[in-house]
Amino acid sequence: MNVLPSAETFAADAVEDDDLSAGAHPVFAAAPRSVSFNKLRKRLIRQVRQAFSDFDMLNGQKRWLVGLSGGKDSYGLLAILLDLKWRGLLPVELIACNLDQGQPNFPKHILPDYLSSIGVPHRIEYRDTYSVVKEKVPHGGTYCSLCSRLRRGNLYRIAREEGCDALVLGHHREDILETFFMNFFHGGRLSTMPAKLLNDEGDLMVLRPLAYAAEDDMARFAEAMAFPIIPCDLCGSQDGLQRNAMKEMLAGIEAKMPGRKDAMLRALGHVDASHLLDPKLFDFSGLAVTQSSSE
Repeated sequence: MNVLPSAETFAADAVEDDDLSAGAHPVFAAAPRSVSFNKLRKRLIRQVRQAFSDFDMLNGQKRWLVGLSGGKDSYGLLAILLDLKWRGLLPVELIACNLDQGQPNFPKHILPDYLSSIGVPHRIEYRDTYSVVKEKVPHGGTYCSLCSRLRRGNLYRIAREEGCDALVLGHHREDILETFFMNFFHGGRLSTMPAKLLNDEGDLMVLRPLAYAAEDDMARFAEAMAFPIIPCDLCGSQDGLQRNAMKEMLAGIEAKMPGRKDAMLRALGHVDASHLLDPKLFDFSGLAVTQSSSE
């Protein structure tokens, strides 16, 4: 019977993680053997395991559907999860899933060929959401929101059909920060992508194990691993998206003040409701002076 690692186990196993010479999943067969790559790999493993611990991602989970878009982040997520599972540190079944959304010139063979070559159970699902998005979004509008909703609905359905407890996605630190500032500037609310979310129906968890991982690290990891990246010809071709503006803003802040992205991410985990302005989160009306100033 599999025993889920506790928060204490994560710290106890840290030394074992430092030794990457004891073999690995076949996805790493052609990976570099350099010191710099091993440091990067260990850092990503450590950050994913920290997210597991901080957000109790392994509690009661038995089978995960890992969303695979063909981009650097989802490839990297899958590789890290396979690495952890290979080492006996991730006691859940994994099934990779790509939703072929009908984009023109989408290379249908790349993902199934790649996943078969590394022995990963997978499901490729075709749903022409591309035509729906093109029809519904006015000329010059941005596709991302509708495209994301349609994709997420299909992935929920597939997760249920595959008997999965969770849908696991490759969103990283920058995705979380960009979403926060999009909501802050354009939505008038303080919210972002959570690392762990229960869906509206209450039957699936949505997990983001890369919540602490930097996008630059994911890009370097993907390049070193030579993943067969598939570009997005739908939203990736659009300029002037709000998310791109947030990305540029955050990059500018980080360039001027290194370390600010990590500080911002920590801030999202240290919320003081009494020092904000939402009476639904804090009982301002219940505040009362308990002693006079003359005492």
